[in-house]
Amino acid sequence: MTDLVPPYGGKLVDLLPAENDTQAFLSHASRLPSFALTDRNLNDLELLATGAFSPLTTFLGKADYDRVLGEMRLAGGTLWPIPVTLAVPGDVPLSLDLEIALRDAKHEILAVLTVREIYEWDRRHEAVCVLGKPDPAHSLVREMEGWGARCVSGPLRILRLPQHVDFRELRLTPGEVRARLAALHHPNVVAFQTRNPMHRSHEELTKRAAAECGGTLLIHPVVGLTRPGDVDHITRVRVYKALLEKYYDPSRTLLALLPLAMRLAGPREALWHAIIRRNCGANHFIVGRDHAGPGKASNGKPFFGPYEAQELLARHEAEIGVKMIPFREMAYLPGEDRYEEADRVPKGTKTLSISGTEVRDEYLAKGRVLPPWFTRPETAAILRQTSPARHEQGFCVWFTGLSCSGKSTTAELLADLLLERGRRVTLLDGDVVRTHLSKGLGFSREDRDTNIRRIGFVASEIVRHNGVAVCAAISPYRLTRAECRAMVGAENFIEVFVDTEIGVCEARDTKGMYALARAGKLTGFTGVDDPYEPPESPEVRLTTTDTTALENARLVLAELTRRGFFF
Repeated sequence: MTDLVPPYGGKLVDLLPAENDTQAFLSHASRLPSFALTDRNLNDLELLATGAFSPLTTFLGKADYDRVLGEMRLAGGTLWPIPVTLAVPGDVPLSLDLEIALRDAKHEILAVLTVREIYEWDRRHEAVCVLGKPDPAHSLVREMEGWGARCVSGPLRILRLPQHVDFRELRLTPGEVRARLAALHHPNVVAFQTRNPMHRSHEELTKRAAAECGGTLLIHPVVGLTRPGDVDHITRVRVYKALLEKYYDPSRTLLALLPLAMRLAGPREALWHAIIRRNCGANHFIVGRDHAGPGKASNGKPFFGPYEAQELLARHEAEIGVKMIPFREMAYLPGEDRYEEADRVPKGTKTLSISGTEVRDEYLAKGRVLPPWFTRPETAAILRQTSPARHEQGFCVWFTGLSCSGKSTTAELLADLLLERGRRVTLLDGDVVRTHLSKGLGFSREDRDTNIRRIGFVASEIVRHNGVAVCAAISPYRLTRAECRAMVGAENFIEVFVDTEIGVCEARDTKGMYALARAGKLTGFTGVDDPYEPPESPEVRLTTTDTTALENARLVLAELTRRGFFF
């Protein structure tokens, strides 16, 4: 059997439980205080348990955390660029040496952590160190606002891994990946990180990379949390399987899934991805332009330079034992029916290309078939199944504005116009939702955010099933509206700002709520003693003093038509 590069840190730290004592300890764990892990926590716990995060054996303590932020190293000096921490909700009582059961969303106990450290962390400082800036345009910055203010660390005892029903044959632990790779008997392993469907250019690149180093290709897609708006992992894995079955050499290729929660931290993340792949047996790693980039910042520019990730990994490749292979741009030469590296194409030679935006907007959204020179027919067929044309997709129209601004009236009229055009519409009005879905919630900032997140979640499920959600809620805070946009998907979320001055809203208030707030008899009222944060760049901005509600509803409908949701 071929000897593979040793795991990072010299050994693979496997915390998986022994079968013979799990039941007895589970009985003990069921009596402990507990809390439910987030999806990100679950991904991190699984990779800690299986050794993908070796040499880590638990969530970072304070000394490790501080040095990772400042120097990309653990307290002992080992290179480690990304903080893997466990932030605890504020309502969980903590004390040193306390045992806490860690549960999933279904209340199944997965692990027990013995608290050895409790420390506070600074969201802004972490965002600056890891992401470059605390810009709310970054999805992780928005997410961090909802994390607890205290982190805990201590020994972990794993009882079971999070359960996955899909693609079980591909959900291999690092130890299992290493064993499969060793059985292929090639001295080198090239790992390919992906969170997108693979097309012909990716296929050509990966095959060339494996051939150049005379090794095995490990296609290792991320199936945990990725960038908001990415193609779902079920669709992507179906694509990867179809390609491997027909277009790759099985004696030189392995497909395995990685339940990683991406941070979209660019250069630091590329280095982290390489370390994880070394734990899985790889000694080469393909890094693309703007690797693990989060998209554009609030100023419209990328968070990171296009080659920063490649440069950082190249500087550390000797230390971590993984050689960086740059993702070379591939160009299709129609005259020769083949792909070639773009910098090797003679000047003046005709080439063809399709950008990711064109795939989404010009082909899938319009129901056009992707050309066979760009993607395999199997891939095109799968994407057609799971990415209906834009006029068949669901979407969410999110009305926001002050109380009595005219949101609900316009939303109701828009719902009628959409029904006339044959769309299935669910109207989620803020007052109605509070009567049913959010009954019992108050008007503190936390309760308001909970209410809006509930509306966003329901809307996201409606849209996921190609329905239409029309939401009308004050939703005063930008960050929470941004979370709802991320839940639904930015391409299918239309924010409508009903921009009515507060004086006009007060004059329309037949319930007298503003008057009560002005008199101090009602506290926490938006626009009076609680802030309203208007959208900075809504898709539609409406006024209601010079335009009727029906005219405004038609303006929104025109924007939906412009975006391709209607012919």
